[in-house]
Amino acid sequence: MLRAAALLTVVPLAVSALAGCAAAPPPTATPPAPSTVVAATPPPALPSFAHIVIVVEENRSYADIIGNPKAPYLNSLAAQGVSFTNSYAETHPSQPNYLALFSGSIQGVRSDACPHTFSAPSLGGELLAAGRTFVGYSEDLPAVGFTGCTEGKYARKHNPWVNFTDVPASANQPLTALPSDWADLPDLSFVIPNLDHDMHDGSIAQGDSWLRDHLDGYAQWAASHDSLLMVTWDEDDYSAANQIPTILVGANLRSGQYDERIDHFRVLRTIDDLFGLPYAGAAATATPITDIWVG
Repeated sequence: MLRAAALLTVVPLAVSALAGCAAAPPPTATPPAPSTVVAATPPPALPSFAHIVIVVEENRSYADIIGNPKAPYLNSLAAQGVSFTNSYAETHPSQPNYLALFSGSIQGVRSDACPHTFSAPSLGGELLAAGRTFVGYSEDLPAVGFTGCTEGKYARKHNPWVNFTDVPASANQPLTALPSDWADLPDLSFVIPNLDHDMHDGSIAQGDSWLRDHLDGYAQWAASHDSLLMVTWDEDDYSAANQIPTILVGANLRSGQYDERIDHFRVLRTIDDLFGLPYAGAAATATPITDIWVG
């Protein structure tokens, strides 16, 4: 597949220029704890988006997708938009990567065990607290606000917002609730295909076709409506040092391949800045992505 208080900064101590005296080293800043929220002001270079849709796919490396003839649609998106050639997940297995992208922390989770409940701040909760709108759409979710661990090809481990107390049950929606009029989308949404269509159980070709069938209309609409589609992966298939594809298409982009190293924390930091949100967890110390935007 899309303002706030001033950013706190650490100011180094001024050092007197006294002849013959050695300068004292500046103090080392202590990174905030994973649940810390730091107020932010979006950098002026970042554009404004009406809608951002994030699709998270499963368990494929960069080399599995980019250049693979079995993924023609994804490669067409990479060619027309922004493709990161040095994008990495945080860890294995799946669930902690979703938590990292959504909250700036793996929240101490190192497995796909279910269920979990976290009171830490999250991207969805911060959007809602700022008066923005957020919805997560999961394919095969059986009902709005469903909290079960599995149902058919739906898996809660791929749905991070259900775990956070700052996101109401009403934001946990089935894919069937995705608006047919793209202008009715929330400010930011996640789209999570089921286990067959996210490439976890199904093939690359199957996932590629599903994405085209469900979101190509949005990808084409976004370019002329100040909106953005991001497609990324939770992790690789344990074959490539956790290098994953991350692709952006839509408005306000400088198309091309970018070889800077990014990860889920940098992506979260960038989304926070685009919406002028406070930073949760590691997003507070991550570097935003600023070189891909037009004006």
